[in-house]
Amino acid sequence: MRRISKWLPGLTVLGVAVATATTLLGNASKPAAPASPTSSQSPANDPDSVSYPAGAAQLDMIRTASLTAQAMPVGEPLGARVTYDDDVTARVGVSVAARVKAIRAAAGEHVRAGQVLAELDAPDYSAAQADLAKARADETRKQQALERARTLVPGEAIAGRDMEAAQADYQQARAETVRAEQRLRALVPAGSRAGSQLLLTAPISGVISERNLSPALDVAPGMAAPLFVITQPQRLWLQLDVPESLLGQLRKGARVDVESDAWPGRHFSASLSEPGLVVDPNTRRVLVRARLDNRDGKLLPEMYVRATLLQDSGSAVQVPNSALVNRGVHTYVFVQRAPGQFRRLSVQMLTHGAEASYVAGVADGASIVTSGALLLDADLSARAGKAP
Repeated sequence: MRRISKWLPGLTVLGVAVATATTLLGNASKPAAPASPTSSQSPANDPDSVSYPAGAAQLDMIRTASLTAQAMPVGEPLGARVTYDDDVTARVGVSVAARVKAIRAAAGEHVRAGQVLAELDAPDYSAAQADLAKARADETRKQQALERARTLVPGEAIAGRDMEAAQADYQQARAETVRAEQRLRALVPAGSRAGSQLLLTAPISGVISERNLSPALDVAPGMAAPLFVITQPQRLWLQLDVPESLLGQLRKGARVDVESDAWPGRHFSASLSEPGLVVDPNTRRVLVRARLDNRDGKLLPEMYVRATLLQDSGSAVQVPNSALVNRGVHTYVFVQRAPGQFRRLSVQMLTHGAEASYVAGVADGASIVTSGALLLDADLSARAGKAP
């Protein structure tokens, strides 16, 4: 019994050592725990790449877009205004005071040249008709008197001065008839027809974009707004205020890219038709006119848009400023190479705008990170800081 108690402490120590060794060997044989699904990984030997496993929380904060190369802009986007193309627009009014009796056309309606738009009662027109009838009657009477005088002069039945007086009276009557005809013609607007009532007709074919009259309305020349505006909405003008510093880069036919807040992401095309000849002394800008292609009718007159003058040659990728990462004098963007895999790419800044910029060094059609670029850059920086 004494012999067993003598060896008991040694046996206890030996058992603890064996148990510890067994535990360590068991832990070493177990596989390593999988990485957290939110941890970033990077391909070996590529400090500019970062990847995330499927389901990582970071992927929910990253947005990408496939961006294509576009023509290079001359400068920053300019404020512009859409207006009617006066070459295909008619503003219909009246040349005599009248009252609207009936309206035959509505706004938005397609009309053809010569179609009746409205019927008007015009007292001044009736008076002009009466004046013309009186002038013609007086001319006829004096013409007959002149013919009688001519038959009596050879027989000396009347004096020569009576013949001269009859001829002068006829010439005066003829001049009065011409004056009455011209006045009546001036009272009828171009393209309108006259009869017992004044018929207001369309001078050109197109769409009625504005109608500013109602039944029984009294109308007169010189009203602030035309009664009808007829135009072709597929053709519009674009009025741009261009800084004088860009005048050297303007030429007739130059391309213009147009954007509107009413159609986000949609681009419209225009071409310069009148480069401008006068500089505004107050704003130091030149009013430039461009012809706008509006085949689908999306843009309307008097809309305010953004217009960018484009260069004749050269192209670059336009990226939102949220996609740019600036480090000192260098600029980077992140490109998605595969789902969850991103690479930082150095680019050359060509033009920097308030909302978007043009860069070189990105392949046409590349999938660029437009939201979350700073997150990717922070992950790369954190990983670089932990590197041995």
